[in-house]
Amino acid sequence: MTAYRDHYDSRDRNRLYRNKDRAWIGGVCAGISDWMGVNLTALRVITVILAIPFTPVILIGYLVLWILVAKRPVDLYRDVKEEEFWRGVRRSPTDTVSSLNRRFRDLDARLQKMEAWLTSSEYRINRELRD
Repeated sequence: MTAYRDHYDSRDRNRLYRNKDRAWIGGVCAGISDWMGVNLTALRVITVILAIPFTPVILIGYLVLWILVAKRPVDLYRDVKEEEFWRGVRRSPTDTVSSLNRRFRDLDARLQKMEAWLTSSEYRINRELRD
């Protein structure tokens, strides 16, 4: 279990990968779509439209990305919620950090309430009456 966790935690979830699961040719557009958080169909349409006047540039660029960009590992994310989290981090890191700060403040407030209750005299009295 520890070896799996170390291997899992060493992966860069914020990196550009080719997505072979949603690929038509090499998975480059699907990987860019996942990485940027844009609609895959719209990205493909834009790529085809740009390929009309810039065919050699688009083809060479696509082939270079196909060769240089690694294929997305199967176990990159633990579940769908983690994938959504990392997509949000790439799309809007400031909002994601703000959301995490808000969640941690809420958790800290709950923990402080629990600590106040456990250290209160009312808790001790209730415990002594129960015993």
